[in-house]
Amino acid sequence: MEPWARPMAGRLEEATLESAVLRGNPLGDPTERPIWVYLPPAYEADRERRFPAIYVLQGMTGQVDMWRNRQAFRPTVPELVDALFSGQAGPAAPPALVVFVDCWTSCGGSQFLDSPATGRYHTYLCEEVVPWVDARFRTLPERAHRGVTGKSSGGYGAMVTPLLRPDLWGGLATHAGDALFEACYLPEFPQAARALRDRYDGSFERFWEDFRSRPPMSRPSDAVLVNEYAMAACYSADPDGTVHLPFDPATGQLIPDVWERWLTRDPVRMVPSHADAVRSMRAIYIDAGTHDEYFLDLGAEAYRRALAAAGAPEPYFELFDAGHGSIEYRYPLALHYLAERLQP
Repeated sequence: MEPWARPMAGRLEEATLESAVLRGNPLGDPTERPIWVYLPPAYEADRERRFPAIYVLQGMTGQVDMWRNRQAFRPTVPELVDALFSGQAGPAAPPALVVFVDCWTSCGGSQFLDSPATGRYHTYLCEEVVPWVDARFRTLPERAHRGVTGKSSGGYGAMVTPLLRPDLWGGLATHAGDALFEACYLPEFPQAARALRDRYDGSFERFWEDFRSRPPMSRPSDAVLVNEYAMAACYSADPDGTVHLPFDPATGQLIPDVWERWLTRDPVRMVPSHADAVRSMRAIYIDAGTHDEYFLDLGAEAYRRALAAAGAPEPYFELFDAGHGSIEYRYPLALHYLAERLQP
């Protein structure tokens, strides 16, 4: 219960990675990205040993040094990770490296996808971050020993990245990841349309001008507008970077052809066409809060059912008593689960 930082039993290596694939990204966002690699106590104790690696993806608007944010009476995420692998919070998890990845964008996030409106963040993760880690640390570099986890948009990234690149990833864990888009996104479209109408004459360009002229997230409507634009930038951008909304900003009415583009990115709908990938997973972990404000508990159940229909291994699945926020205490559960199953 003490609020202060504690000495770590393991070690957190902090570095930067200069990305080639993010050069010239449409938003002009930085190409030099921070990356953190947690090394468990066993990494120093046995210098001949190689270890699984688990990559942690952040939610919407997340960037890597947010992992140090402390909530009242709670440890930070790096402290939770260290307690897990050092045995300070019960039996120690089998040792693994934990890699904290930064895929922030100035429109809020990347969904860990390649998009002509945001940049090549899926390629960055798979083709630059993974090789960088394997070259500098004693990992087990085969896909059977590499996993990915995250919450919310990070959980979305954890759900879809192994589908798109099963050659790299052997396990996944998702905490309230974006899924079942008609449940998690559709309810926000009328809210976004109303906010655009009342303050910005239906124009996202005017919203972004206003947003960048004042303290960000200082208006009640900011979160929903940032979220819907960022999702459109990731799911429904043309090759020239033009972003298409899936709803009419004057009415909130769906635009079917654009909405269909979003649905092709829904993890629930992606599973059937990536059945071989999900069947090859060594570990799948799914959870969400039963009071999730974005109904991602429903998305979790739909994703579980899609996996079962595709013949995937039985996942760990739990719906627990919580909402969408303040569930960082779930991270060690997924990390322990993956660390056990990604060992040699």
